[in-house]
Amino acid sequence: MTPIRMTIAALAFGIAAGPASALEPLSQETYVNDRLMQARVADLVRRGCGSIDARLIRAFNEARKLKRYALDKGYTEDQIEAFLDSDPDRDRIYREADRYMRENGVENGNEESFCRLGRNEIARQTVAGSLLSAR
Repeated sequence: MTPIRMTIAALAFGIAAGPASALEPLSQETYVNDRLMQARVADLVRRGCGSIDARLIRAFNEARKLKRYALDKGYTEDQIEAFLDSDPDRDRIYREADRYMRENGVENGNEESFCRLGRNEIARQTVAGSLLSAR
């Protein structure tokens, strides 16, 4: 697995479902969901567009911040690890990212559509855009 894939996996799956008594699952929290979906979008864009690269250090920092966010809210390391293996949450995040990309004009097999979305995300300074760098 490449460093960016590991970083995106950490971002996308490094958050745990919380204790039922005190906290809602992080997978249902808007802040977390947005960042997970945006990380997936960034990964797909950098793989689909030859003129856009990943910002690896930024991605690693974002993964650490998101994990720290979960820990500070009271989620445990064990819960975070359990979430890493959550196929339903991964599938949900992937579906959300795919929907977002379709809604923003990305077509499979059309590199320029991936590049256009990447350039737009960078220009708009979105979470996905902050994880990308245009050459």
